[in-house]
Amino acid sequence: MLALPATAALWFLPAALPVAFWVAWSDMRSMRIPNAAVLTLLAAYALIGLVALPLGVWAWGWVHVAVVLVLGFLLNLAGLVGAGDAKFAAAMAPFVALADAAAFAALFAAVLLAAFATHRGVRAIPALRRLAPDWASWQRRDFPMGLALGGALALYLGLAAALGS
Repeated sequence: MLALPATAALWFLPAALPVAFWVAWSDMRSMRIPNAAVLTLLAAYALIGLVALPLGVWAWGWVHVAVVLVLGFLLNLAGLVGAGDAKFAAAMAPFVALADAAAFAALFAAVLLAAFATHRGVRAIPALRRLAPDWASWQRRDFPMGLALGGALALYLGLAAALGS
């Protein structure tokens, strides 16, 4: 059982799902997460969160944004994550209930492994690579983390909608 109320997840899912797909597609295509996607997700939380969550919970979500943004900035300075990844993770943070942080970390780890294996597997098959021949992620050594980040957000909200309190 997840702590995010199912009703809140149902409110968030229609707005977050297209952004998650946008981020995954953009990162695979160009190895960039658009700032517009980050701002769109934050705007969705700002507006929908006021309806979907109690005011105190909604306000604490902005603290989650700040904490994850600082951590992401530090990880980016250390060369461990890209700037777009750090910004998008911060924009995702208020959607995840604090009580679900450990469950979300485990979910993200599983999604990351599946996304990496799938991306590298598809990349190794010339016939599949030809379906999107201009994608930068086929050529680069680094991994398009937006694929895993967007996937984890979509899966978390979907699970919370189905299993939430």
